[in-house]
Amino acid sequence: MKDKIGALLEEVEKYTAGTAQQAEEFRLKFLSRKGQINDLFEEFKTVAPELKREIGQMLNKLRNSAEEKFKSLQEAGGAEKQNDSGKVDLTLPVNHFTGARHPLASVRKEILAIFSRLGFTVADGPEIEDDWHNFSALNFPEEHPARDMQDTFFIDHEIALRTHTSSVQVRVLEHTQPPVRIVMPGRVYRNEAISARAHCFFHQVEGLYVDKGVSFADMKQALLYFSREMFGSKTEIRLRPSYFPFTEPSAEMDISCTICGGKGCNVCKYSGWVEIMGCGMVDPSVLENCKIDSKTYSGFAFGMGIERITMLKYEVKDLRLFSENDVRFLAQFKSTI
Repeated sequence: MKDKIGALLEEVEKYTAGTAQQAEEFRLKFLSRKGQINDLFEEFKTVAPELKREIGQMLNKLRNSAEEKFKSLQEAGGAEKQNDSGKVDLTLPVNHFTGARHPLASVRKEILAIFSRLGFTVADGPEIEDDWHNFSALNFPEEHPARDMQDTFFIDHEIALRTHTSSVQVRVLEHTQPPVRIVMPGRVYRNEAISARAHCFFHQVEGLYVDKGVSFADMKQALLYFSREMFGSKTEIRLRPSYFPFTEPSAEMDISCTICGGKGCNVCKYSGWVEIMGCGMVDPSVLENCKIDSKTYSGFAFGMGIERITMLKYEVKDLRLFSENDVRFLAQFKSTI
């Protein structure tokens, strides 16, 4: 048995390998469960007791040498692979597949471009907000349903994931004196069940204009301009009375259905109108909370979901498609780059 160990040790020491595949062949031959060294350890069980100490030491030396050899072969194979990675195979076919801008990113860019033509600039804020900026400064009373755990992802009783980008309005007004004309895009979070029409996160664009003499008519004209730029020159809008804590008066804004042209279809539920946003005049108490004189200044605010606009623009029927990263879906928007 000593001769077998000696011969195998010599073979191990002389073994050479230049690739990772050859290193793996070495492992299989010598170190695997069915390898030659393991066979010797099985044979070791039959060795006479007076020889076990000497032969055991020889076997351990053989195994250690084989493990060290395998490690060095792996390193040599890895270096070879790394050197090969820098080579360019000119015979490979050309990859004709190119990426596409995400539909939400395209629509977001288009929305911001439209409002930039009206003099709006972009403002940003944190996605993790405190109670003051997300609720209290915006005139949400303590008992308001939006503070309930079913609507909001609370981190603790004072900190939550923002439920709207209106919190950016507060941050800007706290540090900027009017005139203020901003749009605020960003991701927001609501504790809702995920379905074809709802998700626990989505994207908003909100707008704010505060200055002397700003009226409801100014808001209506700005939103009419946006709607026709986004959906076509024949688009009409209508404003329906509504309620939001931070605007007074408040309204929901509908556009004439882009699918049927206002004639009635299953998309607009045969009404001819599709809701796209909420809007209204900034509540005086919100201005006062931000240390702005509500008797001198007035303003309007609006907010829309980017997913909602995108679904209408491209006739997408399932909100979940926007976050599943299915290349078959995304490849359809290459022309929007």
